[in-house]
Amino acid sequence: MAFNHLPAAMHDALGPLSVTPVTHSVPMAKNHRPGRPPESGDTRPSPAMILDRLATGAGRAARITHTEHLPPRSGTHAIWPDRIRPEVISAIEKAGIDHPWAHQAAAAEHALDGESVVIATGTASGKSLAYLAPVLSTLLEGSEAPNGRGATALYLAPTKALAADQRRSVKALAAPLGNAVRPAVYDGDTPVEEREWVRQYANYVLTNPDMLHRGILPSHPRWSSFLRALRFVVIDECHTYRGVFGSHVAQVLRRLRRLCARYGADPVFLLASATAAAPSVAAGRLTGLPVTEVSDDASPRGELVFALWEPPLTDLHGEKGAPVRRTATAETADLLTDLTVQGVRSVAFVRSRRGAELISVIAKERLAEVDRSLPKRVAAYRGGYLPEERRALERALHSGELLGLAATTALELGIDVSGLDAVVICGYPGTRASLWQQAGRAGRSGQGSLAVLVARDDPLDTYLVHHPEALFRQPVESTVLDPDNPYVLAPHLCAAAAELPLTEPDIALFGPAVPELLPQLETAKLLRRRTSGWHWTRRERAADLTDIRGGGGRPVQIVEEGTGRLLGTVDAAAAHTAVHEGAVHLHQGRTHLVRKLDLEDSVALVEQADPPYSTVARDTTAISVLETDTEIPWGQGRLCYGSVEVTNQVVSFLRRKLMTGEVLGETKLDLPPRTLRTRAVWWTVTEDQLDAARINPEILGGALHAAEHASIGLLPLFATCDRWDIGGVSIPLHPDTLLPTVFVYDGHPGGAGFAERAFHTARTWLTATREAIASCECEAGCPSCIQSPKCGNGNEPLHKRGAVRLLTELLRGAPQEDRPET
Repeated sequence: MAFNHLPAAMHDALGPLSVTPVTHSVPMAKNHRPGRPPESGDTRPSPAMILDRLATGAGRAARITHTEHLPPRSGTHAIWPDRIRPEVISAIEKAGIDHPWAHQAAAAEHALDGESVVIATGTASGKSLAYLAPVLSTLLEGSEAPNGRGATALYLAPTKALAADQRRSVKALAAPLGNAVRPAVYDGDTPVEEREWVRQYANYVLTNPDMLHRGILPSHPRWSSFLRALRFVVIDECHTYRGVFGSHVAQVLRRLRRLCARYGADPVFLLASATAAAPSVAAGRLTGLPVTEVSDDASPRGELVFALWEPPLTDLHGEKGAPVRRTATAETADLLTDLTVQGVRSVAFVRSRRGAELISVIAKERLAEVDRSLPKRVAAYRGGYLPEERRALERALHSGELLGLAATTALELGIDVSGLDAVVICGYPGTRASLWQQAGRAGRSGQGSLAVLVARDDPLDTYLVHHPEALFRQPVESTVLDPDNPYVLAPHLCAAAAELPLTEPDIALFGPAVPELLPQLETAKLLRRRTSGWHWTRRERAADLTDIRGGGGRPVQIVEEGTGRLLGTVDAAAAHTAVHEGAVHLHQGRTHLVRKLDLEDSVALVEQADPPYSTVARDTTAISVLETDTEIPWGQGRLCYGSVEVTNQVVSFLRRKLMTGEVLGETKLDLPPRTLRTRAVWWTVTEDQLDAARINPEILGGALHAAEHASIGLLPLFATCDRWDIGGVSIPLHPDTLLPTVFVYDGHPGGAGFAERAFHTARTWLTATREAIASCECEAGCPSCIQSPKCGNGNEPLHKRGAVRLLTELLRGAPQEDRPET
């Protein structure tokens, strides 16, 4: 029997295709007014005082498991390189910035020398100005050219909101330069009538990788004058380009470089990230170019008080009678309410759109009981809003009209929300990089700030609030991406060939996997080789072969059966588990039941209902080893890394009571199996090791299954992934290894780099896993240690103590240090 734990991103793509810790960055103060203290008469309470007020009340203080104090720090100034135009320096001074920080001047110097550079300094350390100074200076010179368009620059942001915010900043900063700098946003929200003006006249175009992939590169002849003059490509928040998404963006950038070369341009890449480990390595892998690193942060920092907060246990019991904690959503709503009542300007970050809406609704209801004028001072902010709604919320937050905002990560990246006093983070956001990004939204004007991480009932969150050293004494994660993944590379080779026929010299640009892939693409009749190179053969757009966000497959439309109204979509990869027949589906707070899932037409028909239960899909999984790349002994056991094929089939779903999780019944389903070829890390144990760990056959399956769940829950601490990016299988006797085996695999075709990272950090990763299980206060297992929210077997069987003994014995034979990365 296989005990499995499936990722959301399982899907078929193109079919089978053959230290010394760095200092992590913490929130820094922008240099809008370098060196200046907060305005005199500032009566805002200190971060410690705000936290003391939050901790008042019955049992509140006991929920704070740790408080970290990061002291303020002064900054170090420099002078701008003499090649920065005096008009640009004057415009910067008019914005209130008398002198640059040392890292800003250094980054500008590299850029003007024609070196690609990554600026990896703290949140609000003025990275934008570090790349804007050389960019604006170059655009100003270009505007004075007697003939031609002059210089252009391209800005890439991971979100539309960040691009729009940056346009406002650039427009304000460059205002004294007149018409020399013409910034414009070009994305899905840009009206059709404006797009031609942007192509013809804008010299600083702000967009996102999606629009570059689908809109700009396929239409490059219409962008020829812009690309011919392209001097700089700015890649903001570059640490977000990780995993499958990062691998896609890396290939999009190679396509951009290829077309630029076609038009005679060789742009310099300027990358920025507040949170990145080995930033020059990650930036080089993303761009395919050598990148110089500027990481010595010379900006000042206000005081930061960072509290870890664990919600209390309730009287409720969930699956298998496990104790249930109060939800992080409810705790966060309480804290946002209290902060608003105090007049503290705050943002609460939550992982889901629904969670953001829910926190906002709860906070408004509670504020209305205090003062009827307060609910309008709180709102939600998430993706999916209309552009004008997002802009209005951003303006209200800037002006102080809004005191509190419940936001998804759409507000995490770079948007200048100066003046915030506190940030509440509802659940660990998945990486230390995101944690510091979110905490850095407060204190951006140099004042002190408070950050509170509220733990979810989850193994990783529980581990972190009781092991603060894992957050505050460790560097941020390495950015993991694999541009050579054949499932990523193949559609981009097709897109590149559609843009311009591929030639032999292009092979080196796109990587070592190209020679093997081109014949397969010819066989599939996607490309045809002629004398001039490889050509795209189809009528449809090659750029539509892939979704660079990693969804893959045609999205399933969710349609209201009675009215025909489109409610939304769900990724093809998640359709079998999310919108199977009988599934409960939530949309804008309303509950629907799925009446039919039509996989051929990619439509799920739903009707509004109000069932007193939720649904959870159950599935079966088989995994086979295709190739073992690396294998090392762990005592008698083995640690392996290689290629696997995963076959998954959703077979039924459970109906559970909403409050307690009690199972009300199980309904069979008839859905087709799906296969995934990917990369995995796996470990085996021998009979002697089982005897030493006192693991008998009756508890072996539960011990392996519990260790699998907990290890998946803890992996995001060591690789830049989310638990939903990875899957797992545990088997008491696997047919390929002939031993008890636990697999953890990437939930994306061809792999995303997460399993490889797990292999290289296995000793520390599995040590943390063992400690997380052993230190949990529950008796037999709970969501805080070994139960998984996405277990296909309904969290059966699980054996907490057996997992601890098994991991203890396995780790006894582990090498003292993890193998170095290759």
